[in-house]
Amino acid sequence: MIEINPLHHCDAVITIPGSKSYTHRALIVSALAEGESLLINALRSEDTEYTVEGLGKLGVPVFWEKDLLHIWGAGGKLKAGGAKIYVGNSGTSMRFLTALAALKTGRTVLDGTERMRERPMAELLDGLVALGVKAYSQEASGYPPIVVESEGLLGGVARIKGSESSQFISALLLVAPYAAGDVRIEVEGYLVSRPYVDITLDVISAFGGEVKSEEYRSFFIRAGQRYLPQKYHIEGDASNASYFFAAAAVTGGRVRVENFRPASVQGDAGFLRILEKMGCKIIPGNGWAEVQGGGLRGIEIDLNEMPDLVPTLAVTAAFARGKTMIRNIGHLRLKESDRIGALAAELGKLGIWVEEGEDWLQVEGGEIRGAEVETHNDHRLAMSLAIAGLAVPGIRIKGERCVEKSFPEFWETLQKLYPIESKMKNEK
Repeated sequence: MIEINPLHHCDAVITIPGSKSYTHRALIVSALAEGESLLINALRSEDTEYTVEGLGKLGVPVFWEKDLLHIWGAGGKLKAGGAKIYVGNSGTSMRFLTALAALKTGRTVLDGTERMRERPMAELLDGLVALGVKAYSQEASGYPPIVVESEGLLGGVARIKGSESSQFISALLLVAPYAAGDVRIEVEGYLVSRPYVDITLDVISAFGGEVKSEEYRSFFIRAGQRYLPQKYHIEGDASNASYFFAAAAVTGGRVRVENFRPASVQGDAGFLRILEKMGCKIIPGNGWAEVQGGGLRGIEIDLNEMPDLVPTLAVTAAFARGKTMIRNIGHLRLKESDRIGALAAELGKLGIWVEEGEDWLQVEGGEIRGAEVETHNDHRLAMSLAIAGLAVPGIRIKGERCVEKSFPEFWETLQKLYPIESKMKNEK
């Protein structure tokens, strides 16, 4: 357990690590390119390590050198035969490695934690079947464990519902250039988390691939394309930047975040616009952005395209005047935790009035009290709730090590907000 000491004065400069989303995607395309790729400023976290280990099981050597990743791609020729891959609770690793396994000859079994076994896979499996691969849930439930039996991706037309996860689309896009025939991916309904597909397309393009998109309704990938090995710089993680921007907002202080690109295609860079709407002053720079806290006011917003910001915004909203309504976020119930229900429960412990619906969350700012809160083994909840402790005494967080999933140095980085003489209390 960790107890957060309130900040009496917040004026700091923070540097964030590389993007988890970019690191995952660059790992997959580097594994398919022929030759060595070097990923600079890659994020080394629990989730990205699962992808690295999975690539090793598929015959792709990967070597860490501090925040550099060396990947020796085999031009799409993956290790034949059987393989068993464990991905913990990394949904990205599960979905991307399942699609990658479709390119090899042989049987691959992918499994994870109990929570991972509750996260949907049916849409991706149906998409792979449509493209000529035998891919199925071991228990016929549409959830992991997953079995892929393949002799290569044939090509064709895959129809994917867009309402559950954009990762199904991204997984197919990443491997589609290596199919025997052209691939068309048709999206049924509205595609959630669109900016994550933009990240996928950005990485594909950087490694020499081409995807023709029709306004997110369909994607066409010509057969015969090959990724080219690259020296590729991973930009900073906008989701992780949001916690430090929120720190400035709730304390009324100032925080500058470096290794951050305000114009990034990462959807979570949009948190700056949200904070500005709530009353903060925003100063964007070249490779950095600064937030200066002001009197916060509640807002109404659709966060369908920025789901990872919901915990950060919900905590920030607890300090705002009035109500904040967050809409169109039903897919958050399928994340590392049921994030809507978990946020309502934990903010309630802090004395905040929260109302939840199937796909919405409403938070009314009020007087926050200290309490012991649970992370639900969800990294985003742990980091967001920590921000509340910067402004309110007595907030204690159980299960704080779940931040290893995406930001292993989070607690050390949070310490940099404090003057040297002030420290957080650690409780064993």
